[in-house]
Amino acid sequence: MSVLSKSRGVLREFRGFALRGNALDLAVAVVIGAAFSAVINSLVKYLFTPLIAAIFGQSDFSKLTFSINHSTFYYGQFLNALISFVCIAVAVFFLVVKPTSVLRHRLGWDPPVEPQKASCPRCTTDIPVAATRCPSCTSDLDAQWASSIADQ
Repeated sequence: MSVLSKSRGVLREFRGFALRGNALDLAVAVVIGAAFSAVINSLVKYLFTPLIAAIFGQSDFSKLTFSINHSTFYYGQFLNALISFVCIAVAVFFLVVKPTSVLRHRLGWDPPVEPQKASCPRCTTDIPVAATRCPSCTSDLDAQWASSIADQ
């Protein structure tokens, strides 16, 4: 095989990888996440930070510092990052997670609920409470056992 045919094979393999659905979805998510982060960071820097700084009497929240033994700690920058994180978390929860879960529930796309499990009274293997026989020790489980566990 020539070097050219090997490189074509590698390029073909790379193209297959790059155009795979999950790689494209990840690339789109990273770009949208970066843009969303920039919007939230500017919201914090130019709106929330001045409001919070007005409460503390500082004109610029990001310039808050303190010094110990000639070392300067920029806790205002940390507070900006913390406020950004909280704002991003709130925005993602209320604008993405909550509407998606409501939509999935309305469309009937909720994941199936796992059956409630409890320990077998004889061998302590976790089994569904609706079981009438333990799959491990094969002992019979009476209806009272299942109903007493389900009531808890």
